[in-house]
Amino acid sequence: MKEPLFVPYCDARRKIRGGDLLLFRPRGFVCRAIAVAGRSEYTHAAMAGWWSRRLMYVEMCSRGGRALLLSNIVRRRPGAIDVYRANATGQRFSRDAAVHAMIEITGRRYGWFNLFRAALLHLPLFRFLVAPETDDAADSDWPPFCSQAVAMATRAGGVDPVPNLADRLTEPGDLARSPFYRYRFTLTD
Repeated sequence: MKEPLFVPYCDARRKIRGGDLLLFRPRGFVCRAIAVAGRSEYTHAAMAGWWSRRLMYVEMCSRGGRALLLSNIVRRRPGAIDVYRANATGQRFSRDAAVHAMIEITGRRYGWFNLFRAALLHLPLFRFLVAPETDDAADSDWPPFCSQAVAMATRAGGVDPVPNLADRLTEPGDLARSPFYRYRFTLTD
């Protein structure tokens, strides 16, 4: 990751588009451990979406799917949210369809089961026994976790952000490394 480019929310707001990726940097010991386990500097993924003239933050968190004003999240976590522009590769992508898919997860339970299964693949012995899964539609009946929800929504917009990895195994770091997304800036209050 390059050096963060800090931009105040009031200046960045008009540059953020629906379907853009929002990634969280860790704060605290537990979050740092999650980032290390995920081979990344990120612990959480969400998607930006415009509703009327309000910039929303749509996520799948431990309490389930929800949408909040992005300004409120930035006020609580200044300097911790990186914005990645969706469609850095110029592929055919429907931002509206992606945001709509993310909105569909609001009110759903969090995907603890899928998160646990993705975490198992980080265990040394287990990695050798299990073949990597690439089928995005596999186990789509289970509720998603944060980065899985973003990957599913991006696919609903017409692009698989991590083509050789199943959505249920996609972690925030996988999204950050995807050529479909490009780092723009880090939000400050």
